[in-house]
Amino acid sequence: MERKKQTPKPPGSVQFIGSFPDELPAPELPEVAFAGRSNVGKSSAINGVLGRKSAARVSRSPGRTQTINLFKVDNRYMLADLPGYGFAKVPEDVQARWKGMVEGYLGSRETLRLVVCLVDSRHPPQKLDLALLGGLTGAEIPYLVVATKVDKLPKSKRKSILAKLRKGLGVPELHALSSLNGEGVGELRARLLRVVSKKG
Repeated sequence: MERKKQTPKPPGSVQFIGSFPDELPAPELPEVAFAGRSNVGKSSAINGVLGRKSAARVSRSPGRTQTINLFKVDNRYMLADLPGYGFAKVPEDVQARWKGMVEGYLGSRETLRLVVCLVDSRHPPQKLDLALLGGLTGAEIPYLVVATKVDKLPKSKRKSILAKLRKGLGVPELHALSSLNGEGVGELRARLLRVVSKKG
């Protein structure tokens, strides 16, 4: 009889290291980063993975994360919450600053093991999402695309919607996630642990 895979429990300790608008502390542990549009549900996804209600701030006003927020998880790895992108009400100079901040982080963080790229499952591929994936591919930075808010999809059309989204993004895998009902949260947590546990 095949044993059912157990999803890992939420981490025992989550330490908020700080918010960094420019220079980050020197890397010491394997790192994973969460990136996505400002209204994609990034903070809720991070809170789900960390098993905390408010580790990452959830706001009704997209675009609140204007710095890189770092969390130390069980003294095993660092989780970076990157500024959301693409929110129209944010001034262009602020958007440009965020873009430079994120690109600088992605291009220089030696211990970065994976970028979790969040996309809204209800919408077709967005230009900025495609640009991010293209940039990560070009820089040979590993990433996982996570489709959020899957609980809001019509059940009868869900499979075809996700398949179309995956094809449009040009990725081999799409991880379905719902911060509302917890679908995919444990599996994502397990995926991150596997990634940061690998040597090299």
